[in-house]
Amino acid sequence: MDKKNPIAVVTGVGPGTGAAIARRFASGGYAVAMLARNRDRLAALEREIPNSHAYQCDVTDEAQLDVTLDAIRATLGAPRVLIHNAVGGAFGNFMEIDPKVLNQNFQVNTMALLYLARRLAPAMIAAGEGAIIASGNTSALRGKASFAGFAPTKAAQRILAESMARELGPKGVHVAYVLIDAVIDLEWTRKRFPEAPDEFFIKPAAIADEVWHVAHQDRSAWSFNVEVRPYRETW
Repeated sequence: MDKKNPIAVVTGVGPGTGAAIARRFASGGYAVAMLARNRDRLAALEREIPNSHAYQCDVTDEAQLDVTLDAIRATLGAPRVLIHNAVGGAFGNFMEIDPKVLNQNFQVNTMALLYLARRLAPAMIAAGEGAIIASGNTSALRGKASFAGFAPTKAAQRILAESMARELGPKGVHVAYVLIDAVIDLEWTRKRFPEAPDEFFIKPAAIADEVWHVAHQDRSAWSFNVEVRPYRETW
């Protein structure tokens, strides 16, 4: 393939936001490395999305990440953009949750961002350009009772991203946190909210468009906290 194509790494590529982000960056001229644990789903998306490349990987496993990122560099080149969209979630109050679940969600949401950034940021710094974007949600800002197994990990993820932004921004690498304050329009969410009108949901493609915009902002006007929500969302 033509290695002149910039490289984007997208984690957590499933049927919703991850796939939409992969499509948006591929349509924008990127070679997209799609990471997820589900091999069959990745293979189907690889056939569907031009210039996309499937890599089965558990982002919480450093050894797997090293193998995967080495393969991406060898085949595609050094990534210019990282979108950490993989997410671990669980519902329950602090008495109900299994502490192991909270720890696992922390590994997916926060530690995986750290692992990925530590491996990809040095080449971005050397190139003097790059973007690292984490997809978040309202739990990064507040801890509701039933979100005790999830919200602490998203809050930590946002603060880690902010720390990274303050370190990497002056070196030419844009770090941002795209907070999704909405129910994403997916098959299972439609079933969960069968009576909800269309405007209740946020479209994955619309999220992807905003991620694309943030990744390509002019250096004189970089954003960090970016919030997206449907126009009728109460906030």
